[in-house]
This record gives sequence, C-alpha cells and structure tokens, in this order.
Amino acid sequence: MLETIREYAAERLEASGEAEALRRRHAEHFLALAEEAEPHLRRDSIDWLDLLEGEHDNLRAALDRLETAGERELVLRLAGAIARFWYLKSHLTEGQRRLESALRADDRPTPARARALNAAAVMALNLGDTEMARLRAEEALALHRTLGDAWGVAYSTMMVGNAAAEANDLVRAQPLVEESVRLFRELGDDHYALIANSNLAWVTGDLGDPDRERALHEENLSLARELGNERMEAGTLAQLAYMVCNDGQLEEAKAMLREAIRIEHRRANLLELAVDFGRLAYVLALSGSARTAVSLLASSESLMQQVGASVPFWAGERNEKTLASIRTQLDESAFAEAWEEGRKLTVDESVALAIDSVP
Repeated sequence: MLETIREYAAERLEASGEAEALRRRHAEHFLALAEEAEPHLRRDSIDWLDLLEGEHDNLRAALDRLETAGERELVLRLAGAIARFWYLKSHLTEGQRRLESALRADDRPTPARARALNAAAVMALNLGDTEMARLRAEEALALHRTLGDAWGVAYSTMMVGNAAAEANDLVRAQPLVEESVRLFRELGDDHYALIANSNLAWVTGDLGDPDRERALHEENLSLARELGNERMEAGTLAQLAYMVCNDGQLEEAKAMLREAIRIEHRRANLLELAVDFGRLAYVLALSGSARTAVSLLASSESLMQQVGASVPFWAGERNEKTLASIRTQLDESAFAEAWEEGRKLTVDESVALAIDSVP
C-alpha cells in the first residue's frame, strides 16, 4: 500500500510541473546538511554518523540529482563533505566510486576538489590501491598548499606518508608523518594529532624502534582517555595489545583487545572490528584456543569482503603466522568446520565470540 501511494504521489508531482524544482530543493537541503555535518565527522561524532546513515538514501539521491544536472562543483562539495561518513561506516567501495566520478567530472583547482582528493586517497588506501592513494594524496597536498589551507596541508601530508608506509617505503613515510603530527599540534587539532601520532608509532616500529613505538602508543592512550576520544582509545589499545602479546603477555593482550572490540562495536565501525578480530585470532592461536581463533579469522576475512576492504600487507603477514600456529593444533576437518562457522557469523555473534573467548 505504501509503495502504491508513493507511485501515485510521484505521478501527481510530475504532472504538476514542480518536480524539478522540488528535486533541486531536496539536493540543496542535503548538501547543506552534509556541510553542516562535516566538522562533526572530523571529530568522529557517533550522533552525526548515525544521522547520516539514516539519511544515506537521500544523500545518494541528492548526488544523483546534482550529477544529472551537471552541477560538478556541488557534487564534489557533497561527496567530500560526507566522505568520512563513508569511511567510518565502511561504505568504502561506494565512496571511492562516487569520489572518483566527481573528480573526473571537475578538475578545476578548487577547495572542493582538494577535499575530495584527500577523501579519495583514504578510500584507495583502505581498498588496497596504494599507488592511487599516493597520487591522490600528492595532488591534494599540492593543491592545499596553493590554496593556503593549513589543515588540508597537514592532512594531505599525513596521507602521503600513510600511502608510502603501506607501500613499505618507510624511510619516506617517517618524516612525512612526523611533519603531520607537528602541523596538527600547531593547529590545535588534538584529534588528528592523535591519529597522526598513531601512524608515526606504526612506522617507527616497522623501522625497528619498538621502544619508541610503545612510548608513542602509551602517550596516545593516555591522551585519548584524557580527551574522551573513544575511537583513538580503541585503536591504541589494539596496537598495544599486539606489542604486549609479542612480549608473551597474552592475557593482557586479550583484555586490551576485548575492550577495543567493545568500543568499536558500540561505534559500529565494521572495518576496525574486522581488523581487531584478526588481531585477537592471533593472540588466541598463540594461547592454544585454536578453534576460536579460526572462527574469528574467518569472520574477519568475511567482514573485510563485506565492506569492500582489502587486507593490509602487515595484517596478511600476521594472518599467515596465525594460520601456521593453528595448523599445529587442529586437523584439516576441525579447521574446515571452524572456518565455515566463522564465515557464517553475524557481526554481533562474532563480537560475542570474541568477548566470551577472554576470561
């Protein structure tokens, strides 16, 4: 009945001759909403993320309407404004498709293009295309410098460094990420200074300085808790868990990952949950809980596929270690059964399994 009413109303609207004007007002309304949301999304606001999730179909319709009308800059503005929503809510493939289409349609050196370039770099990096991430981030950095956008320069510098790190070019990555930490701190942006500092810890560890890596993570954890920044608290707990696990402190590692998973589940961050399931699988395999480790690793892989993300090279290397440990504990039949069970788990079931696996 509701669909029939909708179709009838749409027919009457078309007949009235006011349909185009109404679609225009609709698109303008949701562009305004997206740009109002953008500064809150920079702070990873759950309330605004949930609001945009509820309006996602309206935002899609607005983008489609603006594209059809040839409003190229407005498409870039809208796509750039909601890009962090796409990232944090794991709409990675859709985000990349929309952003790349908008960037191809309008190559003018505008602030809207600069923001969309940064967003496209994020999507590409999380979808495993490090070369495209580098190209987009480098173009964004040059354009933000031309436009005199200090925050954009800081963010683009971080993204160029992240792309270099994902490509395993750590010598290039380190000074770039260090510079982004400095720039964000100068701007007084505590949230992004934490994000950049976390990236610096990762690069520092891969360059062979675990003591500095741990010190940076511990500094981040203290600051995140002081600022009430749950997202960075969860991410830092997960990073530290891996370090204490490698020191043989398996129970402490499990407790850290349990708390990280609880936070990410509350925030509905599917990508980070997928990563943390893989981390916990590694710890469980080392502690002899092979069957649960298999199921969580399978769930991690399934969830990665669901959100369209690729497994980063460092996570792939860790997963190989996890599988090697599991193979010494389970025969092929038990492994296959646990793997199939894990792939069928819902997100909530996987979270429950992860939490219950830790005493």
